[in-house]
Amino acid sequence: MMKPGEVVARGFCYPAPGRLEELRQAVDKDLSGATQRRMRRFVSAVEGLSLAQWEELHTRTLDLSPVLVPYVGHLTWGENYRRGEFMADLKRDMELHNVDLGGELPDHIEPVLRYLAVAPEPFPDLVNILADAVGQMRAAVKKAEPKNPYRHLLAAVESIVDRETPVAIGGSQ
Repeated sequence: MMKPGEVVARGFCYPAPGRLEELRQAVDKDLSGATQRRMRRFVSAVEGLSLAQWEELHTRTLDLSPVLVPYVGHLTWGENYRRGEFMADLKRDMELHNVDLGGELPDHIEPVLRYLAVAPEPFPDLVNILADAVGQMRAAVKKAEPKNPYRHLLAAVESIVDRETPVAIGGSQ
């Protein structure tokens, strides 16, 4: 059984053959409540796309001149030394918890969600900035592309990030 953060993190992975079915099964098996409803909306929105269309949507949304910036440290501190310190500390903690970055920077939302799913006491700086960073991501998508399916994925992230205690990602919704 996967933890909610792990399931939602899979939605941020680059589309591949079989990925949608894997995601659908994990959503149905490992999620409940608002997180499950929001992830089902995401799955439903992308299942009508061909793999090539989903790849293009993913790239347009998250990679090349992205609709949203998926880096929580960048959204908080921009490109300055504080983000660098944050990423170095976060990477060190991710390594302690055997989180593979999968080619991403440590402050990318996908490895961040996987990290939070396994870290019993997550890096405090991350806990302090995550809800606001996700809110900024969601606002960016809403403004640039109100019908973009990734809005549902970000809503699922918000449903597992409680603004008072932002680390409900590893546990139940």
